[in-house]
Amino acid sequence: MDDYYQRVYKVVEQIPMGSVTTYGAVASFLGIASGARMVGYALNKVAETNIPAHRVVNRNGELSGRAYFPDDTMRERLKQEKVTFVDEYQVDIDRHFWDPNEEME
Repeated sequence: MDDYYQRVYKVVEQIPMGSVTTYGAVASFLGIASGARMVGYALNKVAETNIPAHRVVNRNGELSGRAYFPDDTMRERLKQEKVTFVDEYQVDIDRHFWDPNEEME
């Protein structure tokens, strides 16, 4: 399990500032097509570290992981990075999506 988590963290560390990706996109890149929930489990453990877990959202762009951040930190960090929102807790996924399958080798 720890090896899988480390692989998740390596992908998430590559997400550029001002971009977001989805749990499913990370899982797909790692070759675990139905592993979005496992990506979420891995990221729940690192909300207050230097790993930019705030840049991972659900497939609709919703900040489904925000409960693992203190206060409204996830949203505030994304706003500081100039990520735009279509709703209070939903990023403009079409505008800010970063696909590890296209951006990483």
